[in-house]
Amino acid sequence: MLTLVVVLSIVWFAASYLLYGRRLQRKFGLDDGKPTPAVTIQDGLDYCPARTPVLFGHHFSSIAGAGPIVGPVIGGLLFGWGPALAWILLGSVLIGGVHDMGALVASIRHRARSIAEVARETISPAAWRLFLVFIWLTLVLVLACFIDLTAQTYVTDKDGLDGGSVATSSALYILLALGFGIVVYRLKMPLWIASLVFVPLVFVGIWVGLEAPVARSALALGGLDAAGGYTLILIVYCAVASLTPVWILLQPRDYLSAYLLFACLAGGTLGVLAGGHAVEYPMFLGFMSDKGPIFPFLFILIACGACSGFHSIVASGTTAKQTARESDALRIGYGAMLLEGLLAVLALATIMVMARGSALANESPTVVFAAGFGRFTAMLGIPKSVGVAFGLLAISTFLLTTLDTCTRLARFMLEEFVGSRAVATRWIATAVTLAFPVLLLNLQVADAQGQPMAAYRMIWPLFGATNQLLGGLALLTITMWLRRSGKSAWFTALPCAFMVVTTSTALVLEVIRLVRAGLAEVSHAFQAGYCAFLLLLTIFLVIEAYRALARKPGVRG
Repeated sequence: MLTLVVVLSIVWFAASYLLYGRRLQRKFGLDDGKPTPAVTIQDGLDYCPARTPVLFGHHFSSIAGAGPIVGPVIGGLLFGWGPALAWILLGSVLIGGVHDMGALVASIRHRARSIAEVARETISPAAWRLFLVFIWLTLVLVLACFIDLTAQTYVTDKDGLDGGSVATSSALYILLALGFGIVVYRLKMPLWIASLVFVPLVFVGIWVGLEAPVARSALALGGLDAAGGYTLILIVYCAVASLTPVWILLQPRDYLSAYLLFACLAGGTLGVLAGGHAVEYPMFLGFMSDKGPIFPFLFILIACGACSGFHSIVASGTTAKQTARESDALRIGYGAMLLEGLLAVLALATIMVMARGSALANESPTVVFAAGFGRFTAMLGIPKSVGVAFGLLAISTFLLTTLDTCTRLARFMLEEFVGSRAVATRWIATAVTLAFPVLLLNLQVADAQGQPMAAYRMIWPLFGATNQLLGGLALLTITMWLRRSGKSAWFTALPCAFMVVTTSTALVLEVIRLVRAGLAEVSHAFQAGYCAFLLLLTIFLVIEAYRALARKPGVRG
């Protein structure tokens, strides 16, 4: 049964790319005869045309990470693997892929500016300002959370894996990325030769991390503990990585990181196809769960792997500035989303083989995935402990790749807001961007039990709704761009309506829950206010879009 599910999923994604993907290519009117902003505005820093495999690696690593692993595991455990699988298969093809490809193409046609800038030209300047601030705040929240998670990963043992192993492997991985960028872009080594040398070295770096992990106290600096020391170093790393040319770190790092994802996909898929795995977890557990009803919460919990608003920021941020020709929008925008869908199916497979009531269900989603991955790779003759360790190390490395991409993207948002790309603006925007995560990490608030916690954790439980709202609003912007360009937009309008209604329903239900729980609790009151802000933002942008439709459309794009 499990083998059949994975095989049919592969066939579904391949057929969707060949059939619906080609249809989208015609709908968006991709034309390699039109020079892209990466070519016309090339500056060697942010605008830098990349070869398709390199750009695919960057985009795939940036949008994937731990998202398509965590969401499917949680959603499958709560509602059963059947509904989760259906949402992944349909969502990635009809909504997520359209969203990602649309954001990339719209950005390319608007000088590789953000999806918020597209809203400025197709909806209104007011929509642009509010959307830009919303995106920037979302990125700051992601930065605060991922800096904290990454630092904790470096000092915490997990399922027998020494946190120092993760830190060692991550450091070696960064050094290898720097070396790869230099030999490819400065020494002009052919990409295929550099890949043959550096990709195996990435896996050697993982082995070195396992065999010779750095002591967890090695980064305790001054009065800081080890986690605090790593946090400081990660902030400095984000700043440096955001300001350096994309060719020296961002492109090579994500290109090499993609091979870790490919290894996870290949190892897990081959292990499933080897057979011998019985499906034990229930296909359907009912329409209600501890988190709420299946609609809308399944579609909020499972974002990456089906549809994620964060993808539109990456597509219209770093990816659009490196796209050398328009046809790459199909391969990278749509193709990477479908490959991420396959990774989500593989993550879902790790709970399908788990018995209901298993103690493993109480572990974190990353541990659940690593345990299942180790079980699959064991069918290939790889010791299960090695498979589990590789799964955990790969996920931890993906967290690192998200950090500096988010910092660079947030810098882009502030540069667009003030309308300047001067060197001073670049430095100030990076400093301001990183100052807020530092504040959210160090500002302590009380949780429901009166225990202190970092301020960002008050907002983080609502990130799923924030992310999916961003996806719905990005689809709204893409729809408006198509309409004002005189093109058919039903294939983006229907997914837009679904995402906006789904997210709005989730926000309303969350406000009701928080009010019943009692707004005297500070965190509850703050979260309720945040939900109200998101609802008002949605209403405002929908009204602005309606008003824009009433105006005479100009031909754009």
